[in-house]
Amino acid sequence: MASGKFVSYIRVSTVRQGASGLGLEAQQKAINDYLNGGNWELLAEFQEIESGKNNDRPKLAAALQQCTMTGATLIIAKLDRLARNVAFISRLMDSGVDFVAVDFPQANRLTVHILAAVAEHEGKVISERVRVALAAAKARGTKLGSPQSNLTPADREQGSKAGNVAKTKQADAFAMRVTPIIEQYKAEGQNLTQIAKSLNSANILTARGKAGTWTPQAVKNVLNRHKETTI
Repeated sequence: MASGKFVSYIRVSTVRQGASGLGLEAQQKAINDYLNGGNWELLAEFQEIESGKNNDRPKLAAALQQCTMTGATLIIAKLDRLARNVAFISRLMDSGVDFVAVDFPQANRLTVHILAAVAEHEGKVISERVRVALAAAKARGTKLGSPQSNLTPADREQGSKAGNVAKTKQADAFAMRVTPIIEQYKAEGQNLTQIAKSLNSANILTARGKAGTWTPQAVKNVLNRHKETTI
């Protein structure tokens, strides 16, 4: 049985097909049948109407953003066609969002990584390339195993600085994503306390990835960070 929060993404290939509902209703039914029973919540549904080789998918971007903001899982009806679409795979991988495909429920992010590798390298056997690379590294005298054992104090210091930079970039990116939502609440006349409550009600995750824990100070911190990054 399905459980948790979901955001559905439905794709039809032409405007005519989207207007007629042909294919769309079948995907909706497949998703509803999969979610039947269990403890789940469908937060939103995004319908993409594509034509030809157009790789601009605003609805997919919106669906992935909704998943990122709420910690929801992206659910799609059919993986077969989308799996061969490099643009879809690339966006899904970059987003870090979990997903489930009704026609292939065993698929996961590892599956997508494999599909992307196959698409990019035209079916080359990735495991063999890794094995050869490791053998070559070992032949050069490189120690395989925990990377920490090979690091000098200078390496560790550099790694620590790089880690701090990465955390800062992550916090900046989070502020960039959430601030538009906060600004919308501000435009409605809400103060920091009310905004925190609204974010919690909307299941928007905090920077620590937790739902329902927004505070007025956390809202203020996000706004201040966004202000600093846009100066």
